[in-house]
Parts: sequence; structure tokens; C-alpha cells
Amino acid sequence: MNRAAFIDRDGVINEDRAYVYRVADFHFIPGAVTALRVLRQAGFLLVVITNQSGIARGLFSEDDYRKLEAHMRARLSEAGVSLDSIQYCPHGPDGDCDCRKPKPGMILAAARQLDIDLSQSILIGDRTADLAAGRAAGVGRCCLVRSGEPLSDSDVLRADGVYEDLDACARDVIRSAG
Repeated sequence: MNRAAFIDRDGVINEDRAYVYRVADFHFIPGAVTALRVLRQAGFLLVVITNQSGIARGLFSEDDYRKLEAHMRARLSEAGVSLDSIQYCPHGPDGDCDCRKPKPGMILAAARQLDIDLSQSILIGDRTADLAAGRAAGVGRCCLVRSGEPLSDSDVLRADGVYEDLDACARDVIRSAG
């Protein structure tokens, strides 16, 4: 079985600018690409899990989302990083689905597709919904970063680790696994 890094997109990989769907609005957080490379080199599959309720809200189309996804993959590929899977939920907060975080559907789907041992995997997000999805799926280590949403004291207490950004988290994960 494989181990994976389940990584939220907005606020973790790229700057969160509320409903990022246009290429012009997509900017990697400094160090994020390096962090993905470090995780990959350490043997983690890379799985992006992202809620995209802007689709359900009519703010952008699924085609708009896919164009941005292709742009992100191309930019990462240019930097020598490939993603094993991108799982996204197009539903709104009131939708009746099992994929929208804090539910674990996206994580469980990727685990089935990629033969992932969830107990040996990590989740990196910037919200409690990310933590809740990871815990519900049985992910072994669930971490938060401060590069996205502000974290409350309660958020910090719920996480297995809290880091300034994805790069700091990835480096600590590798150091502690070594």
C-alpha cells in the first residue's frame, strides 16, 4: 500500500483569494512547490483535495475549474512535480454529498483509486473542515498551516501539528519520519 499527502489547495498550495478559478488569480504560496517536491521525494503520493462550492453557487463553471486545474498541473510539471490525483467537490455547503469537507469522501475515493494506507498518510489543510475530513477518513497525521485561514486556539489544539506554511510542514514531516 502507498502513503499519501492529502493537501488542501486554496490557502495551502496557492493564495486563497475567495473562489480562485481564473489563471490570473492563481499564485503559489512561496515554498509550496518545493514542499510538494520534498514530499514526493520522500515517497508520498500527492493528492489535492479541494472544496469548490463556487461551481454550485454559479460563480464559475466546471470548465473554468478544469482550466485552472490544468494550469496548476502544468506549472507544477514545469517544476518537476506531478500530482497523483486531484479530488474536488463542486457542491455547496447545503448540498447533500459525502465529498464536501468536512466529510471524508474525497480522501476515501483517492485511497481506493491509489491503494493508499490512510493510517500512514498525512493531511495538510488550513481549516477545521480539513482536519475533520482527515480524522473521519482515518488519516494518520492531520496538520494545519497558517498560510490560509486564521486559526483559533481551538483549531491549534485539534491539529497534530501547526506550521507557518506547507514548506515548513513538509520539512517537519520528513525530519520526523527520518
